[in-house]
Amino acid sequence: MDEQDAPNETDAPETPGFEELGITGSVLAAIRDLGYETPSPIQQATIPTLLSGRDVVGMAQTGTGKTAAFALPILERLDVARAVPQALVLAPTRELALQVAEAFESYAAQMPGVHLLPVYGGQGYGVQLSALRRGVHIVVGTPGRVMDHLAKGTLDLSELEYLVLDEADEMLKMGFAEDVEQILSQTPEDKQVALFSATMPPQIRRIAQQYLRDPEEISVKSKTSTNANITQRYLVVSYQQKVDALTRILEVENFDGMIVFVRTKNETEALAEKLRARGYSAAAINGDIPQNLRERTVNQLKESKLDILVATDVAARGIDVPRISHVVNFDIPTDTESYVHRIGRTGRAGRTGDAISFITPRERYLLAHIERATRQQPAQMQLPTAEDVNTTRLARFDDAITTALEDTARLDEYRDIIAHYVRNHDVPEADVAAALAIVAQGDKPLLIDTEQDTLAAAVAADNRPPRERQARERRDRDGEERAPRRSRGDFQAYRIEVGRRQRVEPRQIVGALANEGGLRRDDFGAINIRPDFSIVELPANLDQSVLERLRDTRISGQLINIRPDRGAPARRSYGDRDGGRSYGGDRGGRSHGDRPYGSDRRSDDRPERKPRHRND
Repeated sequence: MDEQDAPNETDAPETPGFEELGITGSVLAAIRDLGYETPSPIQQATIPTLLSGRDVVGMAQTGTGKTAAFALPILERLDVARAVPQALVLAPTRELALQVAEAFESYAAQMPGVHLLPVYGGQGYGVQLSALRRGVHIVVGTPGRVMDHLAKGTLDLSELEYLVLDEADEMLKMGFAEDVEQILSQTPEDKQVALFSATMPPQIRRIAQQYLRDPEEISVKSKTSTNANITQRYLVVSYQQKVDALTRILEVENFDGMIVFVRTKNETEALAEKLRARGYSAAAINGDIPQNLRERTVNQLKESKLDILVATDVAARGIDVPRISHVVNFDIPTDTESYVHRIGRTGRAGRTGDAISFITPRERYLLAHIERATRQQPAQMQLPTAEDVNTTRLARFDDAITTALEDTARLDEYRDIIAHYVRNHDVPEADVAAALAIVAQGDKPLLIDTEQDTLAAAVAADNRPPRERQARERRDRDGEERAPRRSRGDFQAYRIEVGRRQRVEPRQIVGALANEGGLRRDDFGAINIRPDFSIVELPANLDQSVLERLRDTRISGQLINIRPDRGAPARRSYGDRDGGRSYGGDRGGRSHGDRPYGSDRRSDDRPERKPRHRND
């Protein structure tokens, strides 16, 4: 679990405990087991207010501990005997929805019979429908998928008592405003509402005035600061390349001890095993590991019997090992408080440290959160090339030879052995030395083929500045430096039942179809938005299972009802007599209004802040 709500280590001791705030019984026992001792400021201000039954508008940055601020009061008052949805939490992305759901599960660890369900796009409906039929107490979901269930009649909110809008400003940026208001309108009027937002734009304030009853406004700032002795860097890398990228970094970085942070317990074991297979001394710790084994593993790290610890946030809390020179965020945390806690494992007591964060292209917005909250800007790094790795390996090989040459007593012994071999086999000493190097190296080559360094090239492409990446993409579409792409005949036109009347934009269409259908950017051709429908070019060989998943997709709350288009071609100009707007691909001529969806003027200049989509 990602512990975004960890207590701040610098909180003053006179701060009231959770029991003084009104948290009791099994909920209190569970958070104590998690190591929670002192409430954060947002928790101190919010928990008593919510327990009193009053609505709340919370102005809080990500990472201030707001998940526990609303989750603990909900669990404290939950009626387990009623297996109906009593609480609904709306989150802008599937990642945040899963994180909130995991937090609820950990806080309810000692409450038998509590059933919680995360619902989000990209997950099959079957699992969600089965859980809803069995009965759930708490639903955590993205607005799009919650709307789907409401439309299908599979989610009943008639007995809802608690509603939370988490990161409301992000939901509005992503075009969820209409969905959120529709959901609010289908809930009981006497429910309690908690709205949390890092900013308070007019639209958020209007929703608060319309749907909340005399809310108490609570504003806190994240007390996040990072040690100036820690050098912070980040690398943009796709999920599939992370293990290889980490291996490259381990090869060239001069590290002593290291903690590698991942999001889940399962990932700790999987990554530690992969690192061991590549020759590194690595072990995993997580919340499931017994305390005695955890202590033994940490002691091995202290005593240099272990070099790399792969850990979750909870398991690594409180670790203070002087030889930890590096922290790697293999999975970047979704909140700034966790980020600060993580990298604080290095650079302690005046020592210097290094923190490296892996960020996938879709997670660039998290980097912006960290920069704003910590007022520091991590430096972008480049993945070490094969040549860099070879230089490091040769230097280490040289060092090993130098060290061996200093052991004069053993050197004399082996000189006689080599001389004996040379006399009896008539082989030059240089050849014997090379043969011994082969014996020492084994089957693994000492050097990487620099001509086949596809990993560095792929990561370098991800790490290009956003404007440079987009400029290159535009050049590719215009025929300059063009990479191999699908031909016109590789696409088929599909009709979806949303258009300009629903204020649909190409980015929403691409995001929804990509998330629900598992499509990639290259799978999209021309997108033509018409008044009442849109035409989208997708691969002609699209698997039927993808179409089945897409049939239940909704955009702006409307079922898209995707099907092959039997009408006119998708590409049109602004001059169409029926007013259709085309966002065409790179095939054929281009009219004034015929831009690829990726170059839509409204999102072109800020790709790192490009809103995620309704079905995320």
